[in-house]
Amino acid sequence: MSEQVHSNCKLVDSQYFGSIEYYKTLIDCDILQIERYEHYQKVSFRNRCYIAGPNGRILLSVPLVKGKNQRTTMKDVRISDAENWQALHWKTLVSAYRRSPWFEYFEGELQSLYEKKFEYLLDWNMACSDWVNERIGFERTVIFTDSYQDRGTVKNAVDLRDQLTPPGDQDENAGIENYTQVFQERVGFLRNLSILDLLFCEGKRSLELLAQK
Repeated sequence: MSEQVHSNCKLVDSQYFGSIEYYKTLIDCDILQIERYEHYQKVSFRNRCYIAGPNGRILLSVPLVKGKNQRTTMKDVRISDAENWQALHWKTLVSAYRRSPWFEYFEGELQSLYEKKFEYLLDWNMACSDWVNERIGFERTVIFTDSYQDRGTVKNAVDLRDQLTPPGDQDENAGIENYTQVFQERVGFLRNLSILDLLFCEGKRSLELLAQK
């Protein structure tokens, strides 16, 4: 898709099952513009997400060809299939959320997504984003950048690139109001996890909670 001019457009990096703060930040935009010409940045949500576990936060990280220190344009970053990471991530999600109220409702569809192979990280991230957006009713026009724009030169969009970075839970105001998490009684409330945590715990109320001021 080509770039469009709009007063309520936000420019962001793509994320692997984006953080709750990511979705909260984008809730009031009409157009979501995905950066694809930046160089890959390590220690970011581009290839990682955090979920709740019995001992605290669990990191899920997508392995990459050339590793995390590469300086490859985001649209060309390839996923490494040297290990069966999708099966491992899925097994971890099942273990963490099988007792959550909504996991069983979404289980079959999400498992099918994890059984599909993707060559490029951006394509995987967009497939994850599309899957979540449809389930929570987050309907936004999505476009992609046609070239890289330096910071301070972006027009017709609010530049949010690299403003949402891991671990993402340092700001006590990050994300949304507390909701009931699976392991909350054991480890306390874990802020700003992946959107999957909110979806499995709150289901169709997710968008309502994200929209709250």
